[in-house]
Amino acid sequence: MLPILIAIVLGTAVLLCVRSYLSWRSRSRGLPLPPGPPGLPMIGNMLNIPKFKQWLGFKELSAIYGDVMHFRVLNDHIVVLGDAETIMEYLDKSSATTADRKESVLIELTGADVSFGFMPYGNWWRRHRRAFWQHFRPQAIAKYYPAQRTMVVRFLERLLQDPVRFEAHIRYTFSAALMEMLYGIQVSGENDEYIAKAEQVVEGVAEGLLPGRYLVEVLPFLRYLPHWFPGAGFQKRFAAWRAASEDLWNAPVARVKEAMERQEGVRCIVGDLLSGVWHSDVEKSALAEEEEIVKDVAAVAFEAGSDTTFSTLQTIFLAMSLYPEVLKNAQAELDAVVGPARLPNFSDKDSLVYVNAIIREASRWIPVTPLGVPHCTIEDDELRGYFIPKGTVLMPNVWACMHDPEVYRDPDVFRPERFIRDGKLDVSTRDPFQFTFGFGRRICPGRYFAESALFINVAAVLHTFDISPPIDEDGVPVKITPDTTDGLLAHPQDCRCTITPRSPESERLIRDSARLECQPKELYS
Repeated sequence: MLPILIAIVLGTAVLLCVRSYLSWRSRSRGLPLPPGPPGLPMIGNMLNIPKFKQWLGFKELSAIYGDVMHFRVLNDHIVVLGDAETIMEYLDKSSATTADRKESVLIELTGADVSFGFMPYGNWWRRHRRAFWQHFRPQAIAKYYPAQRTMVVRFLERLLQDPVRFEAHIRYTFSAALMEMLYGIQVSGENDEYIAKAEQVVEGVAEGLLPGRYLVEVLPFLRYLPHWFPGAGFQKRFAAWRAASEDLWNAPVARVKEAMERQEGVRCIVGDLLSGVWHSDVEKSALAEEEEIVKDVAAVAFEAGSDTTFSTLQTIFLAMSLYPEVLKNAQAELDAVVGPARLPNFSDKDSLVYVNAIIREASRWIPVTPLGVPHCTIEDDELRGYFIPKGTVLMPNVWACMHDPEVYRDPDVFRPERFIRDGKLDVSTRDPFQFTFGFGRRICPGRYFAESALFINVAAVLHTFDISPPIDEDGVPVKITPDTTDGLLAHPQDCRCTITPRSPESERLIRDSARLECQPKELYS
């Protein structure tokens, strides 16, 4: 009896293996998977995926396996795209196939599942993007110019009062302005609960969603272990991130709704969206669904809008302290175009070629998302003669593209002149904005708002302040070596610098502008 049972088990196993093999052959049409490191039984390449600053590790591995690399972790497939042409071909031009997001336990645990940036591709995602787009499309951006000018003056005034804490000023100023524009809420200060929660949410996205970092990603049952169980210490961090995410998504909108019901609310984006929902023909059964979209749209705008600007401005402060000749060139251009009697305005943008080149170079030098936001294939596909299974996670190595020595000579050097030709901004070689804001149908819908915010702030800061290396207790300049933090979102590791007004006239200009611009007003109209 036992030999017969063993024979049945073995026969069944063989049949299952043959069936799986034939199914795979049919799906792949005989095409091979992309090359990659040899894996181990069962766990595959779990040990081959770089754990920290993955963009650097993937760049090293691509020298061995090529610019399209495959990794298998248990039953999941990951393909890393290492060159610009492949990224644009596959994530941009073939976006109909590659616009999905991987449904991961990490997204749920960190609270990112309420963000439409991480939602699977489909009708629910389209409804979110459509609602977002109506307020942040190119034609709508001009209405935010007054708010952004007010934001700039507040930032300059804080820099003047306490330049050492410039990073805190960046975070506070932009978060406060976005909170007013989106929700009509005036935050109480740098320690405001909403700003604190936004920082926690950004931390969760940056640290919690990077593939290969947490074992729970590949062994989801670990999420049910209590936090005191050995190896389950991640539970506390995820719980804090998720709680902050839920509070940031729900609480500000609840305040807007209460104010609107009392007819006391100031005009804001969320108020406009809610009013549109309430006065539409939406059935009561669908009202909660529409209000959920409003929450998601506003929270994504708040979180992403503040962090993108935060990271890029940090990079520019660091670059100006390390490359004084770049700062002098920018100031010479600003003096010629703007003059000493006023701050830069949006009408100056086309004339400030060098300032625009600095922003492009900062986006290249330290890209905010060095591995982009991973895409996922919607169906079985082919790329460069390789089989790409349905559900494959696609990771574009944006950092490698932005540091390609064949495109950017001396890529580790900050050199805005790369983007200038014949006195005009020239991004024909490789435009960093085509990589730092995402690809295809998943391209960031708030990029135009971010671009305008970056321009007006960078121009104003360089016009009014000198930025130089930090000084130690003995008055000796401190040498800062450029480096980045780890995670899905990258910031400069150390961007300390010395910030001083360019002149007494610059200081007076800031104070006069503060008196004119920062009177109580609505930042959204």
